[in-house]
Amino acid sequence: MAQKYKKITIPITKPYLDGKEEKLVARVLRSGWLTQGPKVIEFEKKVNEYTRTKYAVAVTSCTTALFLALKASEIKEGDDVIVPSFSFIATANSVAHTGATPVFADIDRRTYNISPLSIQEVIKSGYKFDNTKKALVNNTTNNRLRAIMPVHQVGLPADMAAIAVIARKYKLLVVEDAACAIGSEYKGKRVGAHSPLVCFSFHPRKIITTAEGGVITTDSKEYAEKITALRQHYMTVSDLARHKTGSIIFESYPEIGYNFRMSDVQAAIGIAQMDKLDMVLMKRAAIANAYNKAFVGHPYLDVPYVPAGYKHNYQSYLLKVKNESPVRREEIMTRLAGAGIATRRGIMAIHQEPAYASAKTIINLSVTEECALSTMTIPLYPQMNKAEVNSVISEIKKCFNRKKHSDG
Repeated sequence: MAQKYKKITIPITKPYLDGKEEKLVARVLRSGWLTQGPKVIEFEKKVNEYTRTKYAVAVTSCTTALFLALKASEIKEGDDVIVPSFSFIATANSVAHTGATPVFADIDRRTYNISPLSIQEVIKSGYKFDNTKKALVNNTTNNRLRAIMPVHQVGLPADMAAIAVIARKYKLLVVEDAACAIGSEYKGKRVGAHSPLVCFSFHPRKIITTAEGGVITTDSKEYAEKITALRQHYMTVSDLARHKTGSIIFESYPEIGYNFRMSDVQAAIGIAQMDKLDMVLMKRAAIANAYNKAFVGHPYLDVPYVPAGYKHNYQSYLLKVKNESPVRREEIMTRLAGAGIATRRGIMAIHQEPAYASAKTIINLSVTEECALSTMTIPLYPQMNKAEVNSVISEIKKCFNRKKHSDG
């Protein structure tokens, strides 16, 4: 018989919306221009100004952003891309959709981000330099290693300096999965400005939202033009451009592209959201600090680790239940659900999912596997009040107090 839970009163997250989004969306609806148009351009400009990059291209999701970034880089069948297994499955899927193969690396135990040492281990264990192809070639599949896709897990930047050194050494591309990382910073620069191609998500579970949507940032005019064309069937003249001319223009389609366009309705939401991004980051940081203060030094819980020079945006608050804990993660999650508090498992291990059951791993992914079983996310959203935050803290601590009393 399924266990009955109390109605959830403290969800895992909520998008921060107010009347501004509604007003901007209403204006778009009244304008009659609903598809990709002037509001998408305005939203893109806000993103590239915030990330301090030259170009931003809005698309339907971060998954399609990653796919287009790889396509623009000419990643294809017969290529390999190193990715962390400890990520949402979209990271690997975006590689697989190009025909290339995701090759899994392990993570750093403290940051949950792809480990530069693990990347090196993957390369040394699985590849040799082929003088004919002038590239690293997989010992088993004969695929060329072409790129590294670091993920800024739950908003904490990956070690981009170390990854850049590896990429230069082996002549590999870097495409950042920054789905969770808008507003995060690495060594004084906002995420979005460290690599040639960086992809963000604006799903409702992220820091800010466009309902569904993604953006690619780049300083390369060539990449920006290529991705802009690819997202709209490789159309040489956009609908908006034809509309503005007031004359007869026939577009052409020199290559096969895709329909990955963001609508002006979504962009209007994003414009309002960008205007409150700094405030949202501040509120999330305050809640995360309350959690840190409550749980730091706990004998059975690890709080998020933030290295010096990094700014975490706390897209999610990840708690790790230590191996020696007398209370398992699932037990904590069950008890919180009973108190009306939502939780989620931390991050999946992609290589253990059925979709990738046949994928061969080059190295041991023991840290990924351990963290996939022991991490959990707890509620964090800007609208949380002190009483709700304290309730989450109290209920988590009760889990261990109950166990102590029952053992006594």
